[in-house]
Amino acid sequence: MSAYQPDALVAADISAYLDAHAGKSMLRFITCGSVDDGKSTLIGRLLHDTRAVFADQLDALARDSRRMGTQGDAIDFALLVDGLAAEREQGITIDVAYRFFATANRKFIVADTPGHEQYTRNMVTGASTADAAVILIDARKGVLTQTRRHSRLVHLVGIRNLVLAVNKMDLVDNDAAVFNAIVADYRTFAESIGIEAFTAIPVSGLTGANIVEPGADMPWYDGPTLLGHLERLPVEADRAATRPLRLPVQWVNRPNLDFRGFAGMIAAGTVRPGDPVRIVPSGRTSRVARIVAYGGDRPQAVAGESVTLVLADEVDCSRGDVIAAADDPPEVTDRLEATLVWMADRPMVPGRGYLLKLGAQLVGATLSAPDHVIDVDTQREEAAATLSLNDIGVVTVHLDRRIVFEAFHLGAELGGFVLIDRADNATVAAGLVRRVVRAVEHVHWQDAHVTREAHAAQKGQSPRILWFTGLSGAGKSTIAALVERRLHALGRHTFLLDGDNIRHGLNKDLSFTDADRTENIRRIGEVARLMADAGLIVLTAFISPFRAERDMVRRMMPEGEFVEIFVDTALAEAERRDAKGLYAKARAGEIAHFTGITSPYEPPFAAEIRVDTATEDADAAAARIVEHVMGVWTHDL
Repeated sequence: MSAYQPDALVAADISAYLDAHAGKSMLRFITCGSVDDGKSTLIGRLLHDTRAVFADQLDALARDSRRMGTQGDAIDFALLVDGLAAEREQGITIDVAYRFFATANRKFIVADTPGHEQYTRNMVTGASTADAAVILIDARKGVLTQTRRHSRLVHLVGIRNLVLAVNKMDLVDNDAAVFNAIVADYRTFAESIGIEAFTAIPVSGLTGANIVEPGADMPWYDGPTLLGHLERLPVEADRAATRPLRLPVQWVNRPNLDFRGFAGMIAAGTVRPGDPVRIVPSGRTSRVARIVAYGGDRPQAVAGESVTLVLADEVDCSRGDVIAAADDPPEVTDRLEATLVWMADRPMVPGRGYLLKLGAQLVGATLSAPDHVIDVDTQREEAAATLSLNDIGVVTVHLDRRIVFEAFHLGAELGGFVLIDRADNATVAAGLVRRVVRAVEHVHWQDAHVTREAHAAQKGQSPRILWFTGLSGAGKSTIAALVERRLHALGRHTFLLDGDNIRHGLNKDLSFTDADRTENIRRIGEVARLMADAGLIVLTAFISPFRAERDMVRRMMPEGEFVEIFVDTALAEAERRDAKGLYAKARAGEIAHFTGITSPYEPPFAAEIRVDTATEDADAAAARIVEHVMGVWTHDL
């Protein structure tokens, strides 16, 4: 009789079931393969034979199997997970499906990852936390394009424990020659992409051969069963325990004035009272005074455990910092190179501002144009100007402040991150840190003998950027010109940057795509900032349709020196005023990427000044803007 009794669990067993598996090591693995390779059947067999199926599920499975035409008392194990597959095929669910099961020796979480190319982002999500990957091959079909694609993806995210499960051996008469030919073919391919080792196992999801128990029909195979092999594989937690201490701080535990600790899950290493530690990024050092966990103080804690560390000294440490081994801390940087998997329908826009979340750290980020995009099917590196949905590319990420990180191959906790769109908080990409990008050593900021404060004082004013934004035809340039004339009459030193004069010179090489619009605004922002450094009052009149780009320029300036002025005009009114006929050409399809017609305009959420052109004429608006801004300057001076 099998060592894993296929008796189903009942509700009363649940608590005892969970208690029995507490404290065991956890292996996370993914299954991947082409359509109809038997992946669902294999997962269903694993769940059933390890008693991870409840009694009511088993009864329902038997009924569904008979309804689907299964003969006799046979069970169609694929039905245990096919519900999720059906949802995915209907476009209802594209997430990775996770299933838990356990044996006498280990706990498992299996990620059922979709194999179609359009779900690359989901497969990478499941693979990013996996210790192992089971790549299925239909014995009748051999190594396919999807086999190669999935192998490249799991290799890309750093999975080194690969299992080649050659399935449906019963349909090729359990022929050893077929199995050996497939393994040889796969080995040739694997070596070509840098996969150093894998374990090949002949299996049958239908009969259960070599999945939990050895297959009697394959006496020529004397290797481990799939489950037996998975039980012996090293897990990330075991490897992490041998690395230097890393504890990303989740929160500061301060229940009263007598206790101050730093709580989080240990990402790597082992810690004991008395160990010297370093707070990163500040670099301050201390020693561990206590390790507090559920149930009281602990003599030590290891990777994977959530604890609160009490330090011997009053050091500055907060959420997002990392408590690390004093003699081997992680790196700190504001610029890094990463592999990005783009997950959003809207393409990446180089230069646009995003949020980067790495553990508990949240910082502003901008992306350079991709160094290259990886063709997953061929592993070729190809040039690209952006990343689109499911693309994988290498990008330099520029951060607005330094973060603590490690390369992804050392650990996902400090090496994996997500990018978030500032406008709608949607996750647009997952990233794997490759390395820090060092600044060019011979390029330095030149120390100025005449400071920006001296320039401003000479002119008797505080520098400002007055940023006019709105639809084409809203009246931005008209109002900005009136404001500049009024300021000039008051003796202020100004300069007006307008869309037309910039497009004819500095930015004449840019088109009107989203990426080029972002680069257009970035350049304008840099020029405006330099003019403000010279003490000038800079007026800019640009559509600047995206909030993220306007916020990017705002972040270039000291607090209070960026004044956003939203010239709010209805689209119909802007079209009516259109002397150049641009809107008509855009509606006729003659102009691509035209804001308000074929490209969106994102109005400000909280502009410093809003001009409603339906109720206020240009002269009145200009007078109000000057009065508002002069009041600010009077206070400053």
